[in-house]
Amino acid sequence: MSKPPKLSLASIVAAASPVPARQQSADIVPISPHAATPGANPRGTLKQRAKQLSVYLEPPVHDQLRDIAYTERTKIHQLMLEALDLLFKARGALSIDQLAKDR
Repeated sequence: MSKPPKLSLASIVAAASPVPARQQSADIVPISPHAATPGANPRGTLKQRAKQLSVYLEPPVHDQLRDIAYTERTKIHQLMLEALDLLFKARGALSIDQLAKDR
């Protein structure tokens, strides 16, 4: 027994649409995934530029970090960046701001 064909979004929309298919195709505008939006950062978003790093923390460590972030009304990400800056300073390396300026 063969598998049923996979449905595409276009076929689902075409089946649900009361507009005839020939009129519908004239209204569809293709969007490029890399199209620049007005006012967009030419370097891209932080998520596009940055590398992701996972950190595994014991629950009490995570809870304490979350409590500090809440008390200081900031995000854990900002506290992690502050911690990295302190580590870089202790090791005599460039700070995050200096590294960003060199880019």
